[in-house]
Amino acid sequence: MSAEPTALTGTYLTLDDGRPAVRFSRTYDHPVARVWQFVTDPDELAEWFPSRAEIELRPGGTITFSGDPNMADSTGRVLAVDAPRHLSFEWGGDELHFDLEALDEKRTHFTLTNVLVAENTAARNGAGWEVCLAALDAKARGERLEGPHAGAGAPWKEIYRGYIEAGVPSGAPVPGLD
Repeated sequence: MSAEPTALTGTYLTLDDGRPAVRFSRTYDHPVARVWQFVTDPDELAEWFPSRAEIELRPGGTITFSGDPNMADSTGRVLAVDAPRHLSFEWGGDELHFDLEALDEKRTHFTLTNVLVAENTAARNGAGWEVCLAALDAKARGERLEGPHAGAGAPWKEIYRGYIEAGVPSGAPVPGLD
């Protein structure tokens, strides 16, 4: 008796500039200003992002990542800010792009694009974002997801297998496991 496979919500794609990426989209029943807080406020981010992130919200600003049990504390650079519609920054060689679009006063379309430094990280990162975004989805519903949303203890192995079976590039080492 096998469990139902988890639905994969990420899409693997090649950007116009040739770089590989994984992209996720959600619609949240919150105004765009509230979803912007989910993406930019360190205390809000801490509830769903893989590490604590303190962001200097300006192009060229520093972003400081800490508290991830599988990665050393690090910094990145803010690439672009267009509050409350767009934030992009560097993270561990990759780029993260958050795009928010107000559908009306109460609903926001959220898109996360993880531009990958290496194609073979797509399945691993895709599975990781599924777990993190499940925590954000719960937060957006006013719930709190118990258990880890990052690291080797997070329930992402089945999702990872699903991405590999879907043909998403894989093979990169997994922090905390490899």
